[in-house]
Amino acid sequence: MEGYCVKCKAKREIKNPTQVTLKNGKPAVQGVCSVCGTKMFVVGKKL
Repeated sequence: MEGYCVKCKAKREIKNPTQVTLKNGKPAVQGVCSVCGTKMFVVGKKL
C-alpha cells in the first residue's frame, strides 16, 4: 500500500499496514513510512 508521507513530502510505501476505523466510521489504513518511520494514514482505503 502506498500513501503520502508528510515528513518526506513524497508518496512512500507503508510498512506494517493495519486496517482501522475512524471515529466517524470511515475506513483507513495506518502504518509507518518505509524511509523515515513517521506514522502515516490513508483515509478511505481498505486493505
